[in-house]
Amino acid sequence: MKDTELLENLAHDYRKLKEEIHKNIIGMDRVIDQLLYVIFGGGHAILVGVPGLAKTLLVNTLARVLDLSFNRIQFTPDLMPSDITGTEIFESGKFKFIKGPVFANVVLADEINRAPPKTQSALLESMQEYKVTVMGKTHNLPRPFHVIATQNPIEQEGTYPLPEAQLDRFMLFINVNYPSPEQEKKIVEFATSVNNIRIKKVLNGDSLLKYQNVIKKMPVADNVIEFAVKLASLSRDSSDKFISEYVMWGAGPRASIYLILTAKVKAAFEGRLTPVKDDIMEVALPVMRHRIILNFRGEAEGLTSDDVVKKLMEKL
Repeated sequence: MKDTELLENLAHDYRKLKEEIHKNIIGMDRVIDQLLYVIFGGGHAILVGVPGLAKTLLVNTLARVLDLSFNRIQFTPDLMPSDITGTEIFESGKFKFIKGPVFANVVLADEINRAPPKTQSALLESMQEYKVTVMGKTHNLPRPFHVIATQNPIEQEGTYPLPEAQLDRFMLFINVNYPSPEQEKKIVEFATSVNNIRIKKVLNGDSLLKYQNVIKKMPVADNVIEFAVKLASLSRDSSDKFISEYVMWGAGPRASIYLILTAKVKAAFEGRLTPVKDDIMEVALPVMRHRIILNFRGEAEGLTSDDVVKKLMEKL
């Protein structure tokens, strides 16, 4: 099948995916779109929201409609790296590797900031290398492989916030907000009644890998790439008065890469063969918000990284 035909099919499959997901999930259109950008872009995401906003249900439903294996890891302060990656046991006179929960297509790292840094690093290494090493032996992870981590923004006692260098590995930082009163009414009706919902599988792992490959092959105009690079580099431009006053560290090259990749997925979902500058603008917040660190003055004046990104977009 030609690449253009694949992209046409993708736009159709994207609509079917959302239709199936919405059988289980009420509202959350923006969150669903951004999560799909991550999956079809071949990356990982972090979801931040208070408890009870159906983050786990959303990720589980997404794995089901894509026919991907799913594992949930509940991060706790006593979780060890081997609890994630797996361990060697001695059985019948020889060592046997027992796979950990990281061996799945979609891994939900629930409340990742509750585990100590050593355990976080074990998962983050697998995100980068797509493999784990136990007792000197390397084991490849299944492909496609996606980590969707969650963080609770309320409880900070007994947590280990992810360092900025590790946050940078996540393609998108997705904020999950409260539902509207109308949506919450539907959620209550749905959750307190008997529902016989059947979720249909729209794609499978092989189809997803083909889509990920064709998205990477999509052409991008030079001026669009230059626009993405300029947006990211402006965040670290110390000659800019706003940046020098409020920003300690700006976004690195991964921001430029993910701006383009996310814009490609967005364009493909909308049936277009190449992204434009408007696509970059629309995906800039989830791509860049976790890659900008405010200084003391910025925090003291109540600014957020979202405010910085919006200011940069105004300049452009």
